Amino acid sequence: MLDDTRTDDLEAETPLLFGRVLDGRGGGRTVTWQEANAWQPGTPGEVLWMHLRRDRPGVAEWLEQTLGLPEPTAELLTSEDTRPRAFSEDGALVATLRGINFNPGAEPEDMVSMQVWCDGQRLITLRRRPLQTPRSVMHDLDGGRGPVDAGAAITSLVEHMIARMNRSIVDMNEVIDQLEDTDPDDDPESMLDKISTIRRNCLALKRHMSPQHVALERISRDAPAWFEDHDRREIAETIDRMRRYIDDLDISKESAVVLQDDLRARAVAQSNRTSYLLTIVAAIFLPLGFVTGLLGINVGGMPGASNPDAFWLVVAMCVAILVMQLLMFWRWKWFG
Repeated sequence: MLDDTRTDDLEAETPLLFGRVLDGRGGGRTVTWQEANAWQPGTPGEVLWMHLRRDRPGVAEWLEQTLGLPEPTAELLTSEDTRPRAFSEDGALVATLRGINFNPGAEPEDMVSMQVWCDGQRLITLRRRPLQTPRSVMHDLDGGRGPVDAGAAITSLVEHMIARMNRSIVDMNEVIDQLEDTDPDDDPESMLDKISTIRRNCLALKRHMSPQHVALERISRDAPAWFEDHDRREIAETIDRMRRYIDDLDISKESAVVLQDDLRARAVAQSNRTSYLLTIVAAIFLPLGFVTGLLGINVGGMPGASNPDAFWLVVAMCVAILVMQLLMFWRWKWFG
């Protein structure tokens, strides 16, 4: 899997994770931190894309001084407030988006945020934790099949991010399918743990995806003029896919609930059967225990104490009581 943790040795002390200048034909060339700071639009169609670590010192000041961003916008792009949002400001698009965290040891509900600023000629993306989506788009550029302008770069980032969300949903559905094909009596506790995890993941993903759905609608509706009509259509298609993914989350959650209810119903039925059998056993031995207890008291005048056949008479009486009980239980359909 790709992530954006790798940087060139020369850029190790800078916020830059990687930089590309889009050539307008689907490709791009690599730029360093110094080159990116001195970059000016050259041939028509060139766009500078810088992917930065927002937790490096001085990033907010660089955004204000180099790009001329207002202080509140620079603080938003470098803050830990990661709720998805999008708005236009002075001809630029500002957005905060969330993606699935596929880093080792992370859970699907641990979302990774990416801040975006773009004025049509410069595209700045920022993250704190490793994120795979920018690297995927970068590799498309390096292969000559990447976005051709700033609007296409943003739509490509959004599409890759949403596609990774779908991958997580598909994985959960596969787990649910496997659980449905598993014998519930094999390991019900483990199955319940897995189902509970899936339900938590579904709820968390939906909680994070719903505001992102609103943010994407804002991009499609309110993006600046350099965000072309075909980019808006691409975002609209992504929004439709996201709606389907949210519907899939609801279906996955309901499937997990049905499976969980079935397991719990089986457990309750098994418990009831056990209690029922214990009740029958107790009902059988209650009169037998009463008789043997009564005959076992150590007081004078106990009948049959001196009769050598008394023991067998008691055994015969107990057998007769047992047979009578079984006949009564059968007639009452207690064994049904």
